[in-house]
Amino acid sequence: MTERTFPSRRDFLKKTAAVAAGAALASQLSIGRTAHAAGSDQLKAALIGCGGRGNGAIRDCLSADPGVKVIAVADAFEDRAKNAADSLRREQANRVDLPEDRVFTGLDAFQKAIDCGVDLIVTATPPGFRPLIYSAAIKAGKHVFMEKPCCVDAPGFRTLMAANQLAESNGLKVGVGFQRRHTPSYVETIKRIHDGAIGKLMLLRAYWNGSGIWNNKRQPGWTEMQYQVRNWYHFCWLSGDNICEQHIHNLDVCNWAKDAEGDPKKTHPVEANGMGACLLRYLGEWKGTGQIFDEHFVEFVYADGARMLSQCRHIPNTWGNVSEAVHGTQGESNCNGWLKAQSEWRFRGENVNSMVQEHKDLIDAIRKGTKYHEGWHGATSSMTAVLGRMATYSGQVVKWDEAVEKGTSEFPKRLAWDAEAPVKLGADGNYPIPVPGIYKAY
Repeated sequence: MTERTFPSRRDFLKKTAAVAAGAALASQLSIGRTAHAAGSDQLKAALIGCGGRGNGAIRDCLSADPGVKVIAVADAFEDRAKNAADSLRREQANRVDLPEDRVFTGLDAFQKAIDCGVDLIVTATPPGFRPLIYSAAIKAGKHVFMEKPCCVDAPGFRTLMAANQLAESNGLKVGVGFQRRHTPSYVETIKRIHDGAIGKLMLLRAYWNGSGIWNNKRQPGWTEMQYQVRNWYHFCWLSGDNICEQHIHNLDVCNWAKDAEGDPKKTHPVEANGMGACLLRYLGEWKGTGQIFDEHFVEFVYADGARMLSQCRHIPNTWGNVSEAVHGTQGESNCNGWLKAQSEWRFRGENVNSMVQEHKDLIDAIRKGTKYHEGWHGATSSMTAVLGRMATYSGQVVKWDEAVEKGTSEFPKRLAWDAEAPVKLGADGNYPIPVPGIYKAY
């Protein structure tokens, strides 16, 4: 399989800027006028990123609406794209139209999927690629569902925000994989918090403590770049570290709880300090598997002085906890179906499959032409996680505005299977790990 050299973000944005005006005009045509032109309710979708989450996301999308039809899949790796296409053909024969010429592979496969006549992009690639893919899809006038996190560094955040503005200007609909925002127990609890049930929020707590994640063992013939993309979670330029990849769910809930005014562009921490460490990836079976931290602890500060305490960890045989909690001047809540102030309240309603519901809500907005833009909180919560990582890697107090303006790219200058990888395995069999006190946040 031949791979093409992938452009830098800067080059990519320059090259695609010329088509933005035309895309803007095309995107102003609602899906009600374009997708129904043939007299059907069909919504043509493409999956970009055919790993485990991508395969799950496209099935959630199909479950959400009977009019969705998958007409393209794309992945950097040929085996993953073909496996995804084959399984969809077997399981969803009447819901897919996947000829071989719409099974795209390679590092430029995402653009081919965007350009093949789809209405909706569902993307679940490694997060490092997400700003480029999202920007390309929005400039092409496509509605987008993207998994979280939406970026892994400050340049990626800036790309997201520019694409968000274009999407909003052109009426495009954007969904982000924060399923808690579509879970009735969370929705009702956060609404009560916003209505003042526990008073002014002073302290928030967020946790994602677990035992660790998968690793694909190095295979003969893989280049270093192929190894790192196959093991994307273990490398900062691809995953943003576990504080971004998993813990972002909990950070997003806390930002959501603080967002009583409904403006996620303004509701985020303004600074962070923290600490973290990496030991296990230097030891035993974990040795040489990657360069992310095993654990992070961050104190985030909001503009009004409220604090959010954040923990995430990948260490077996330790205390596990995935949750959120908020404490106000008049009470407290777990954000998910319970709060206590002068009296105790519990959610008594029915919950739904929120990973399907998030697609249903997006598609309903596409069909009805109603405003729907989760890209804003997708970007700010992703940058919240990046801010925390900058603090733990550096050991310094990191300011939001400075981080957004000065934060450097984690992305490689050239992306091809034979290109030099951003980090290299050392003579001791380990990848270099950021060292607090030496690492510079910006």
